Amino acid sequence: GSTYSSKVFRVTFLTLAASLTVPLLGVTLLLDCPIDPQPISLKEPPLLTGVLEPNTKLRKAERLWENQVVGPESIVHIGDVLFTGTADGKIIKIENGEIQTIARIGHGPCGTREDEPACGRPLGIRVGPNNTLFVADAYYGLYEVNPGTGETKMLVSTKTLIEGQKLSFVNDLTVTRDGRKIYFTDSSSKWQRRDYLFLIMEGTDDGRLLEYDTVTKEVKVLMVGLRFPNGVQLSPAEDFVLVQETAMARIRRYYVSGLMKGGADMFVENMPGLPDNIRLSSSGGYWVAMSAVRPNPGFSLLDFLSEKPWIKRMIFKLLSQETVIKFVPKYSLVVELSETGSYRRSFHDPNGVTVAYVSEAHEHNGYLYLGSYQSPFICRLNLQHV
Repeated sequence: GSTYSSKVFRVTFLTLAASLTVPLLGVTLLLDCPIDPQPISLKEPPLLTGVLEPNTKLRKAERLWENQVVGPESIVHIGDVLFTGTADGKIIKIENGEIQTIARIGHGPCGTREDEPACGRPLGIRVGPNNTLFVADAYYGLYEVNPGTGETKMLVSTKTLIEGQKLSFVNDLTVTRDGRKIYFTDSSSKWQRRDYLFLIMEGTDDGRLLEYDTVTKEVKVLMVGLRFPNGVQLSPAEDFVLVQETAMARIRRYYVSGLMKGGADMFVENMPGLPDNIRLSSSGGYWVAMSAVRPNPGFSLLDFLSEKPWIKRMIFKLLSQETVIKFVPKYSLVVELSETGSYRRSFHDPNGVTVAYVSEAHEHNGYLYLGSYQSPFICRLNLQHV
């Protein structure tokens, strides 16, 4: 009797399961998928051991101007005055603790995903030789901003096609000491900043590294075929530019002078997270902020999905980007690289308790200022105390 009832149970269960699965599959097949993901092969993430050993050093950071600055992606100083761009399209300065809006490239309203292209989103920000600010706005292009008067001057507009391809997601920039050349990234000609998760998940390889000459006003394409090129940084000797390739968890190097000029190679491969911005460290190396981590030991969602485009399709047919992002662990990680790209040290905040979604680590006067594309504050870490 018991085998008969277990058979009945099994048949009933399978029938029920099938009757639920088939319509669900049917619906899923009929639904459009916003992305067309390609399989990407990533190596197994590096083990978090040695200098990468997890710690809680980032939790020693203090939160500054809480709920007064939202999404301070990139940070610079002129003297002791801090400048950053915020999620509501503003470029602000903070002097003696006072926050002041100096410029905005777009126009309001701001706040929703739909508003972002008109509102603008200042991302990378740098100081030029005459103490003017160079700003990469994701939607509008490259601008020069006078921090005293707030006057903005467009250098490269996203309306201009560069070598037949549009700029959809201008991301970061780095400027030569003489201010002549600006190297900048366009993360994709297909996806905008508000769809950065689609860009990561699709692994679109239409990102570029470009060069703008402030004298001739010419824009040149230096590298193509990059999967989400993000932060950029000139070497201290200005002989090469480092480009973070976020979707591939690696850093590429492009030579801008010397014998290797025009050539490119790999600087760091297979990083423990997805690199966002990169900035110089006082030791001659580089600070790299990771927007997400690839835990090993542990489960890395990104790595699991990288070679399974069909799962990605299912996910994005059913869920919004906002929902998917909630499944990404809030693990904050900043690493310092030597001048040759080896890991010097790492600062972690395993659950993003103090600081989450770190986009940049900017060193100034013995402190590390941590930018974030989402947090409503700036964090500051005393490097003497870690």
